[in-house]
Amino acid sequence: MLFNQRGQIVGASALIALLSMAATPEAAAEIGFEVGPLTVGGAMRVNYIYGDYPDERGEDIGNVKLDTFRVNLGLDHGPVIGAAEYRWYDGYNFLHTGWLGYDFDENHQVQLGLNRTPFGAGPYGISQSYFFDQNYYVGLADDMDMGIKYLGTLGSTEVALAYYVAAQPNGIGSTDEAARYDRDIVPDDDGVGYEERNHFNVRLIQPVQLTDNITSDIGGSFQIGQLKNKGDADDGKDATSLAGALHAITKMGNFTLGLQYTMYDYGIKGSDLVNTGFYDYYQTIAAKGQIPSISLSYYLETPNIKSLDYMLPYAEYSAVLKSGSTNESVDEDGNLVPAQDFEDSHLITVGTAWARGGWYIYSEVAFSDGNGFIGLDEYTTVGANLDSTWQYRFNINFGYYF
Repeated sequence: MLFNQRGQIVGASALIALLSMAATPEAAAEIGFEVGPLTVGGAMRVNYIYGDYPDERGEDIGNVKLDTFRVNLGLDHGPVIGAAEYRWYDGYNFLHTGWLGYDFDENHQVQLGLNRTPFGAGPYGISQSYFFDQNYYVGLADDMDMGIKYLGTLGSTEVALAYYVAAQPNGIGSTDEAARYDRDIVPDDDGVGYEERNHFNVRLIQPVQLTDNITSDIGGSFQIGQLKNKGDADDGKDATSLAGALHAITKMGNFTLGLQYTMYDYGIKGSDLVNTGFYDYYQTIAAKGQIPSISLSYYLETPNIKSLDYMLPYAEYSAVLKSGSTNESVDEDGNLVPAQDFEDSHLITVGTAWARGGWYIYSEVAFSDGNGFIGLDEYTTVGANLDSTWQYRFNINFGYYF
């Protein structure tokens, strides 16, 4: 097993788990130029959006807006390695990645700093799409936290062990705690809520040769951590968060099938909702749930098309199956409002990624009855989701990596 300078496994079995990583933005970032042991690069991405966004995002013809500008640094100086990434969005910015590491040999590596939590089948779970799957929206995929991580092998088994003292630090934005990339459990602007502290991760992945043409990386992930109570939220007590997942990425020729089943419980008392923040806004999510997810993609090289290196059509489904209800309350007229069970949140994404040189373009349509990125209805979320309205979004993301 080998690692690239961003700490990703690039050995034979990982080529299965991260199929077409050469066709992803993560790999496209390697295009940058070298200055001694440093690699300097970056990206600019622009979004075209059309869907259930009356008025605000272009009711008739859609809307084009800047998505992201980012700068990347990679360090490769003998056994000393590292990576840094800073991102700017519309109205807010933050440090996305920032770690130093050491390669003991080609099979053992340590990273210290702001790095990706080892949970799930790969860096983005089982997803190939722009929107990811629902694991990301409860904070369990592509999650960057502050701590130390070990990547290595035990025989043929890939092992990841990590300890994180805190979540990703807040950046510069209009909120006190939500100017960040990944969804973290945070207090609101009044200082009421929870902070992530002292969580541990273990992930094991075993490559298995099923047939001559079918290979699978089968694994499991586990996470446990503290949630520190701030501002006397709920019952005023700290909580213990737990999450576990079983996952498999199977390669069948040019097809890749991703499967993952996640169970999580953020452990808070007094409410079945917990406040979270990312992309400079707050939203509550269900504090306990299960997430089945599946993806299927096909890697197609296009040697006869000069303007295209390859394309990657994909289809994905995931859902947050919730345990919880709203609290009984009294409205402004003094009427009793009974408790209501949460509604599950589903997400279906169908699309194709296109790659040419430094260009990487997503074109996809997403349907959801519980994802705040797909529509504007504030009640259609991975939280209580009482409205549970199906909405759609057609999205094209143009990314240039340099």
